[in-house]
Amino acid sequence: MTNYSRDPLSDGRTASKWSGQTKVHMPPLQMVRAFEAVARTGSMRKAADDLGVSHNVISYHIRNLEAWLGTRLLLRSAAGTRLNEEGRDFFETVSKAFGEIAAASERIRARATKDRLRLWCMAGLASQWLTSRLSDLEQSLPGTEIVIRAIDQIPDFARQEADATIVYARQSELPAGALLLASPRMFPVASPAWLSRNEPPLSLQDLPAGPLIHEGSHKQWQEWLAAAGLAHTPRLRGPHLGNADLCLEAALAGQGIALALYPMASGYLAHNQLVELLDTDIRLGGYYLVISPSRREDQLMTRFRAWLDDHLGRLEDRGRTQPQT
Repeated sequence: MTNYSRDPLSDGRTASKWSGQTKVHMPPLQMVRAFEAVARTGSMRKAADDLGVSHNVISYHIRNLEAWLGTRLLLRSAAGTRLNEEGRDFFETVSKAFGEIAAASERIRARATKDRLRLWCMAGLASQWLTSRLSDLEQSLPGTEIVIRAIDQIPDFARQEADATIVYARQSELPAGALLLASPRMFPVASPAWLSRNEPPLSLQDLPAGPLIHEGSHKQWQEWLAAAGLAHTPRLRGPHLGNADLCLEAALAGQGIALALYPMASGYLAHNQLVELLDTDIRLGGYYLVISPSRREDQLMTRFRAWLDDHLGRLEDRGRTQPQT
C-alpha cells in the first residue's frame, strides 16, 4: 500500500515522494478534504458534489489516504459508506482542525474586508433603484469599497460569495436572521402606448384577459389576483420572462400588463412611462436584507442597514398614483 498514482488535483508531486523520499508528517490536504467531506455527508457522491469534483476523484483520494495511513477508514457496502473505528477517530480530529482553520480564516478575512461591502441584489432593484443612489450610499459609507452584483438568488455565505444580499420574498422562504426592510405594494402597470391601443381593464375581472406579462410562471399573477379578491382565476395568457426587470422592460415596450413593485416602478410612474391600473393595495412579500453570519456584528453592516431603512423604507407607501380607470 505504498505506491500511489499521480493526484490530478495535486501540485504535481507524486505520492511516493510524499511517503518515501521526503519526510512528511501528515497526508496531503486534498486527501484529507475528500475524507472529511465523505465522513460529514455520509456519501461519496454527496462529497463529490460538495467539493465540486467527480465521484472518481473522491474515491481516488480515499484510497490513497488509506494507503498513506496504512489502514482502512471506511466500510463500504451496498447500503452505503460508513466510518469504522479508525475513521471515526480520524474524523473527530480532522473536523476539529478544519473548524479551527475556518474560524481563523473568518477572523483574518473580517479584518481584511472590514472596509469592503460585497452585495448581491435582485436584478430589478439593483438596476431601477440602487444604482441611481450609489453616490449617496458611498457618502454614507466613506472609505468603503462597494461591489454590487445583480442576481436573483441568495449567495452561499459559507463559500464567502458575498457579505449580504437584498431579496424580495416571504420571510418563510428565507434563512433565520433575515431583516425586513420594506413591504411595498405590488400593482399592475402598462404603458400609455399599450393603453392607447387596447381597452384598459375597468375591474379586477377584466385583468386576466391581458395579455399579462409573467415573471417565470403564472404563480405571481395567480397569487396577486387571489389576494385582490378574484375568487376564480381563469386560464392566463401572455409571455413568461426571467425576472421582474425584464417584465417591466416588456411593459415599457407596450407588450402588455406587468406586476410592479413601487420602488422599481416609481421613476417610470413619475415620468408617465408607465401607468398604474385599478386601485389596489396588495403586498405579497417584502424586501429583506440577509447578512453573512460572519459580518452581522460589523459596524459597516449596521450603517448599511440604517441607510437601507431610510431610503428603501420611505418608498414603501409613497407615491400612490391615480390609477387608470
